[in-house]
Order: sequence, then C-alpha cells, then structure tokens
Amino acid sequence: MTGPTRLAGRRGLGLAFALGALAALGQAPFGLWGVTLAAVAGLIWLIARPGTGGRRSFWLGWAAGTGYFLLSLSWIVEPFLVDIARHGWMAPFAVLFLSSGLGLFWAAPAALAWQTPRPALGFVAAFALLEWYRGVILTGFPWAMLGHVWIGTAADQVAAIGGASGLSLLVLLPSALPVQAGRRGLALAVLMLALAFGFGAWRLAEPLPAPRDLTLRLVQPNAEQSAKWEQSLADEHLTRLLDLTAQGQVADLTIWPETAVPFMLEYAPVVAGMVTDASGGRPVAVGIQREGAGLYYNSLRVLSGEGAEIASYDKHHLVPFGEYIPFGDLAYDWFGITAFAAQTGAAYSAGPGPRVMDLGSFGKVLPLICYEAVFPRDVSGVDERADWMLQITNDAWFGVWTGPFQHFAQARLRAVEQGLPLVRVANTGVTAVIDARGRVTAALPFGTMGVLDSPVPAALEPTPYARWGDTPVLLLIVALSMLPFLRPPRGRH
Repeated sequence: MTGPTRLAGRRGLGLAFALGALAALGQAPFGLWGVTLAAVAGLIWLIARPGTGGRRSFWLGWAAGTGYFLLSLSWIVEPFLVDIARHGWMAPFAVLFLSSGLGLFWAAPAALAWQTPRPALGFVAAFALLEWYRGVILTGFPWAMLGHVWIGTAADQVAAIGGASGLSLLVLLPSALPVQAGRRGLALAVLMLALAFGFGAWRLAEPLPAPRDLTLRLVQPNAEQSAKWEQSLADEHLTRLLDLTAQGQVADLTIWPETAVPFMLEYAPVVAGMVTDASGGRPVAVGIQREGAGLYYNSLRVLSGEGAEIASYDKHHLVPFGEYIPFGDLAYDWFGITAFAAQTGAAYSAGPGPRVMDLGSFGKVLPLICYEAVFPRDVSGVDERADWMLQITNDAWFGVWTGPFQHFAQARLRAVEQGLPLVRVANTGVTAVIDARGRVTAALPFGTMGVLDSPVPAALEPTPYARWGDTPVLLLIVALSMLPFLRPPRGRH
C-alpha cells in the first residue's frame, strides 16, 4: 500500500489515535490548547487527504475519538474503585466502552465530511453539530467538548455569545482553515484567534458591580468517599461539619456540600437544631438526602436560623447508573442491581426540574447539584433569572487527577455563559467562588479540610447566550455546512 491508503491502514489508525489523545491535553488540568489545535489540524489533514474516502475516514475519526475520550475521561474508573471489591472489575470495561462509544461522535463527521466537496470544512460543520447533539441525546453527556480547552483563557468569553459550541468552533475552524486554504487559511485562523482573545481581554477588563454585603461560608469537610457512609463514622463526619461551621466569626449563610449530612432530617430531626446552633443562629444550606412518599432524593435544603426548612431543591438530572438505573425497577427486582451512588433505596428519584429559590436578602439562587452544572440547558431552563448560582457537589467520586478539575472548569463556563456568579461547594474537590465572567475570586486548596468565607458576588446583565441559548450558534453551524459546497474544487477525487 502507498500514499493515503497506507495512512488509513494500521499506521493511519495509530496516528489518528495518537492525535486524538494529544487533543485531550487541552482539557483541564493540562490546559495545553495549542496542542489541541495542532492535533485537530493533523487529524483533519489525515481525513481530508485526496483519495481517503468516507469509509477510511470513518475509522480514522473513530480511532481519534477513542484516543481523545480514553485520556480525557480516564477519571471514569474512579467511582468503581471506591468499593473495589464489589465494583472494581467493571472499571476497565467502563472506560473502554465509553471511550469507543463516544468515538462514534468523531467517526460520523469524519465520514460525512466526504459527502462534501471540501472535506476539511465539511468535517467542521458535521463535528460541531454532532458534538452539540452529544450533549442532548438521551440524558446527554457534554463532558470534554473540544471548546472546553479555552476555559480559563481570555478566549472563553466567546461563550457569553456562543456557549460551549461556539468555543468548539473556535477550535475547529482555526484547525481546518490551514488544511483547506494553506497560508491564507493560516492567516485567517490567526486572525480569528486574535479577535477571540482580544474580545475576551476587553470583556474581562470591564468592571463588575459591587458584591452584596453579606458573608457566605463554604464548608469543605474533605470526607473520604470510601468512608463517607460508614455508619460507625457518621457522628464523626457530622461533628467535623459542625466544627467547621462554628469556627471564627459568624457567617450570614453557611453552605455544606452535596450529601454532606450522613442522616436524614425525616428520621433525625434533632440534627437541624445542631446545625443552626453551630452557625450561631444563621441560615445554613445543607446537601442531604430526603425521603418523601417512599421515594428518595438527592437534595439541597435551606434551614433558617431556628432550624426550620425555608427552601429546598431536589436534583432532577441524575447520573445514569450512578444515581439511577435505566429500567431500575426491573433491574432491582430481577437482579438486585442498585445505583451505587444512592445510599437509600435502590436509586434516587428525580426532582421536578430546575428552579430558582428566593432566599430573601441573599437574593434569588439557582441551585445545581453536582453533575447538573455540566448541562447548559439545566441552567437556562428556568423561567426567572437568578442573582447567583450555587453548585454543591461531592467530587470525591471523580478521584484526584483529572475529573474534579474538568468538572470545575465546566462549572466556570456556566458563569461566563449566563453572566452570573457561581458559588461552588465541594465535599472534596474544588471549592471556590467564581465571578460573573468566570474568574476564580477565592478558592480552598484542593483535597484539604477547611472553610472559605466570601461575599455574595454580583451579577451582570443577561448575556446574548442567556437570552437566546444555542439557537444562534446552531444557525451558524447550518450556514457553515453550506460553505463546503460553494464553488467545488476541481480534481478533489
């Protein structure tokens, strides 16, 4: 074999796999977005070479996607290692099946690219559309989108207009243009990136409104996941939370992370009084499980200074297999299979949907529990605009290497998209305060026990993305899909 045929054989597949893995180095915590641009450009060149064709491109795209997700989602093994004797055997299957399955979202656009006269540009449009679709199909999984490599750079401010899909186009187009148009394409790619960074620098330089004159206390107990639900340690874990809440000056509102309390208020009502005693009679928002009518929920419950519940929210976007099992009643009745993150019942039940809680002087708050922060539509799908977002999470499930930092990065992006500050409280992971342009204003050290006191950040006016969501960027993708058909090049085949 010679030429492109050889490149689409074993060596070609190996090269594509390596390019995909390199592209993943732009994701947190590495942040090597330049490597991502070069790797994606190399993949597009590999796919768009004359004579490659749709079938070979499909396998090249699949190999690249598998390499990309194998590295970027390597943290997926961590939940199976919490109880390694019971679930450890599933870990390699989980990461391999997930990576190879998601690789199809790279394979399909690679094949579809060859239905257009200009495969490099055809790949851009098809990839952007299918990546967006990956975030909504079934329950959706928009983790490790290409555009996430810009989070934490000035270029991430483009998300205020185009969301995560707009950021993905900011990877795909500058990577494809040099392949399609040589030096002129490279010059256009550089101009595009310069404009994005310039826009971001301008937006970040704009002043923010003054924060609310109220103090939040974010409590990070750093409970080890494997011991978090040990019944013999329940009192110790609760005491740790109470001690952290009580230390130093009294805060106006204290916030505990997801499933922080190892008891349920329905069965241990005395706990509410213990919590507010520790807070000095000030309100406390606690992550805690809730039971109602025989169903169990992963909840956020806000207690007044007297210990009465004044607001609550039940997580509605549950993690498949972690918090619920598809066809769960049959799985439990026939095989005894339960969702391994649920600590009561066979699985959690989903709440009614996203909503804003009115906390009076603290403002209107949009609660997000863990995984919900990776979904832009869970943030946009409310009828009224919040003053700030609150994410409580237990990132101990994600390990200590890549997962917690990718989860944190995606939460930051929600702030940029909406023009709303985000307060993030983790059991262990990244506990931080993020301003309305996605900048970290305060954070606790990773993997430590402690508290973080901060004022309530201020919001901006609704961004274009907050007003219109993904509609403009989807229209742009449709327009881009027409470009490959304009004045077809001669001799492509």
